[in-house]
Amino acid sequence: MQILISGSSGLIGSALVSSLASAGHSVTRLVRSKPLILPSPLGGEGKGEGEVHWDPSSGTIEADRLEGFDAVVHLAGDPIAAGRWTPQKKAAIRDSRVKGTRFLSETLANLKRPPKALLCASAIGYYGNRGEEILREESASGSGFLAEVGREWEEACQPALRSGIRVVHLRFGIVLSTKGGALAMMLPPFQMGMGGKLGSGKQHMSWIALDDVAGAIQHILTHETLRGAVNVVAPHSVTNLEFTKILGKVLGRPTIFPVPGFAVRLLFGELADEALLASARVEPARLLAAGYRFHYPQLEGALTHLLRF
Repeated sequence: MQILISGSSGLIGSALVSSLASAGHSVTRLVRSKPLILPSPLGGEGKGEGEVHWDPSSGTIEADRLEGFDAVVHLAGDPIAAGRWTPQKKAAIRDSRVKGTRFLSETLANLKRPPKALLCASAIGYYGNRGEEILREESASGSGFLAEVGREWEEACQPALRSGIRVVHLRFGIVLSTKGGALAMMLPPFQMGMGGKLGSGKQHMSWIALDDVAGAIQHILTHETLRGAVNVVAPHSVTNLEFTKILGKVLGRPTIFPVPGFAVRLLFGELADEALLASARVEPARLLAAGYRFHYPQLEGALTHLLRF
């Protein structure tokens, strides 16, 4: 397949580019920089060579170079957990997702040869803080800032959907990797034996290993029956307390330093209640029904693989 990817330099994008190239697909990067045409280090010909330039904030894109791709995977968006949520930061989170997605969706819908599929990043923040409730793709959206952004983010794909493009909303859980994201941030205190649960520790964490993120996206690309929302999470969520104990076990370190809820809120502000202390018990119902086999369905196996020394 000939595939265009935005957000290709991020945690998920970098892994996906390598995975797709290894599987023989031809990858082109949609980048926010000066147009640059380079021989592709990934191999392949034609659209596997170089980059396509866009700037969603100014509404510019090299539209003529978007013709004829088989699929577009849209992963770009301002980081959610990079610093406290000021009004400016929240606006950047929302605009980078909603405005960028709408602009790309409208552009693809107007092409003479549009892609067959648009896989657009979303997140399980769509469901909000739901306690012990089991959440599947048909579950209603929740309340709060991240849920609002999630709804608007997915709605921004409507121009592509109306034009007949197969649209998939990739509702990512907590992506586990030592190269970035939540796990990389947690490792230093846990490696020093200073890790512990956050708040009550009862909040559910719906996680997925980075290898399975890339695998799931490839599965979705080749299974045309998958449309709409798809939860990209492992089949066995854990509570924060369980996550803490398993991470400590794998590292061989004690986990006896809990962080009270008020301290989490003091450190992270609104982000604490929206993400760190929120509970989302999400199941990958549609991925499982479509036959995807997880490489790492259990947390201990995933962490053991990631933290091999």
